[in-house]
Amino acid sequence: MAKPPHTDEPLRTKRPMSKVFSGILFVLMALSLLSFGVGGFGGNTTRIGSVGDQDIKVTDYTNALRNTVDRFSQMIGQPVPMRDAIAAGMDKQALASVVARAALNDEMDNVGLSADDLQVATELAQVNAFKSIDGSFDRDAYASALRSANLTEAQYEKDLRADIARRTLQFAITGGVNSPNVLTETLLAYAAETRSFTWHVITEPTTAIPTPSEADLQAEYDANIAQYTRPEAKRISYAALLPDDIAPDMPIEQAAIIALYDSRKDQYILPEKRLVERLVYPSDAAAAAAKAAFDAGTSFDDLVKERNLTLDDVDMGDLSKSELGAAGDAVFALTEPGVVGPLQSNLGPALFRMNAILAAQETTLDQARPDLLLELQLEAARKNIAARVEAIDDALAGGATVADLAVAENLTVQSTDYAMGADDNDAIASYAGFRKAADALAVGDFPEAIILDDGGVVAMTMQETIPPTPRPLADVKDQVTAAWRAKALADALTAEGTAKLAMITAGGDFASLGQIVETQDVTRNARVDGASPALLDKVFAMEIGELQLVNANGFVALVRLDSITPAAQNPQTTAQRDALTGQLAQSFAADIFDLYTRAIQSDRSLTIDQAVIDAIHTQMGN
Repeated sequence: MAKPPHTDEPLRTKRPMSKVFSGILFVLMALSLLSFGVGGFGGNTTRIGSVGDQDIKVTDYTNALRNTVDRFSQMIGQPVPMRDAIAAGMDKQALASVVARAALNDEMDNVGLSADDLQVATELAQVNAFKSIDGSFDRDAYASALRSANLTEAQYEKDLRADIARRTLQFAITGGVNSPNVLTETLLAYAAETRSFTWHVITEPTTAIPTPSEADLQAEYDANIAQYTRPEAKRISYAALLPDDIAPDMPIEQAAIIALYDSRKDQYILPEKRLVERLVYPSDAAAAAAKAAFDAGTSFDDLVKERNLTLDDVDMGDLSKSELGAAGDAVFALTEPGVVGPLQSNLGPALFRMNAILAAQETTLDQARPDLLLELQLEAARKNIAARVEAIDDALAGGATVADLAVAENLTVQSTDYAMGADDNDAIASYAGFRKAADALAVGDFPEAIILDDGGVVAMTMQETIPPTPRPLADVKDQVTAAWRAKALADALTAEGTAKLAMITAGGDFASLGQIVETQDVTRNARVDGASPALLDKVFAMEIGELQLVNANGFVALVRLDSITPAAQNPQTTAQRDALTGQLAQSFAADIFDLYTRAIQSDRSLTIDQAVIDAIHTQMGN
C-alpha cells in the first residue's frame, strides 16, 4: 500500500505505535505490553535474561528501548529508524536500565522490602482508567482493563508493588542528601556576580575592502575545502508522477472555469471600501460631548486614550458601505480622512474616523482564467494520480523494479545524488516525503509507492553510496567570495580596533571613539543586545579599569570594565540560592543512587540471551 505524506515510518519498515494519546487508551496499551513475547524461542519467550534471581522481561526491555528511541526522536525533531537507533547504541542504554531495575528488585527481595496493600490501593486509585464517573476507584473498570490486556490482578499488582518498593528504597538511600553550603555559596557567587562596563563597537573600516582576485578566491577555496565539500550521498533511481508535470495535459471544460469564477466573485469583485476606526460611548450625550471636544481641538487619539483604549481596540479594518450599517452613508460621504458622528452602531453611539479610501477593484474572468485553469488542472492531475496509485502499488508488490514501473506507467526513470541536509539536492528532494524515505533508504530495499504532499507519487531504489565530493569552485564562487570578504572585513576591523586601543592606552579619551554604550550590572549568563557572547566572556575575565579588544567571528569592539558587584543578598539571590541548592541535591542524589545500583549489580550474576534480543530488534524494526 502506498505510504501517505508525513509518515513517521522509514522505507520498508512497519513500526508499532509508540505514542498513546491519553486516558484509557494509554493504560490499556501499557498493560497490553506486559504480555508481549517473542516467538520462535521455545514457543513464547518472555525473558531476555536474569540478574540474580530476577528475570528480565521482554516487555521491560521493549518498553525501555522504545522510550529511549522516542525521547531521542523528540529531541532531534524527526523519527529515528530502529536500525539507526541500535547502531547508535540506544539498545545498550535500554538494556542497562532494565538490568539496573532487575538488580534493585533482587536486592529488595533479599532485604524483604515490599509495598503493603494500602500503598497498592492508593496507587490504583490514582489511575484514571480505573475510576468511575465520580472519580472513585471502580473495581469493574479495573478488572475489565486487565482482562483486555490479558493480565491477572496478581501479575499487575506484583509489578506495581515492585515500583513502589523501588521508590521507597531510593528515598531511603537518597532522602537525606543535601548540597554542601560552601559549594552552593561558591557557585552562587560565581553565577550572581555582576559587571558594569562601557563598550564601543567597530562596524565599518576606514579603508574600503578590495575586490578579491581569482587567486584570492582559489586560496580561500583550497584552505577551506571541507566547507565546500558535498557530504556523503545516496545515488537514487526514482520514477515520479507529479501533478505539476501532468497538469498541463489535463482537459478542463470552459463551464468549469466559469463556475469556479462565479463561486469566488466576492474575491474578484471588491466594492469600494474605507479604512475605519470606531470609538463607542455609553450614551448619546457622552458621544456628543466627545464630538464637541474633537471639534474644539482634542485629537481622536486623545479621545481614545480617555476611554482607556488603544488604536488597535478601535480599529475596524477595511469595510464596505453596507458593512458599516447605519453609519455607512455618513462615513462614505467623506471625501478625505476625517471624523463623523455621533452615529449609531451595534455597540451603541460612536464616533467614526475614516483614514483612507480604497477604490473598488474587479478582476475579470479573462484576467482570472489562467490561475483558475491551472488550479482545476492540478486538481484533475491529483485525481488522475490517485486513480493510478493502486496499479503502481500492485506492480511494486509483484516485484516490479523502478524501471519496470516507469515502462508500465509511461514514466521516466531519473537519478539523483541525495545528501541528507544538503542545500543543493535536486528539486524532487524539496518534498518532505521524498526526503524521509530517502533518509531511510538502503541498498537492496524494495521500492514502495510514496505519496507526496501535493498528491504526487514516487518510487525509488538506492544504487550506491557516493563519498563526500568537493564542489567545483565555479559552483560555489558566490559563497567563496562572501567568505573571503567576511575575513577581509574582519581583518580591517581588527586593525582599526588595535589602533584605537593603542590610542586610548596612550591617554586618549574613550568617549572620543564616538558611539559608546554603558551596560550596568549584568550577570555572566546575560544577553547583551548588539554584542557577541564573547564580549561578556572577556568582561568577566578583566580587572576593574582594564581596557581590552574583543574580536570574535567578525564582532570587533573595545570594552572597559567599570565595576564588579558581588552577589547581593536580595530576594532574587535568595530564590537563586534555593533553586541551586535543590538542583545540586538532586544531582548528588542521582549519582549516589546510581553508585548504589552499580554496587548491587556487581554482586549479582548476570545472564543475557542475545538471540532473544536480536529477535526483538527484528520485530521492532519491521
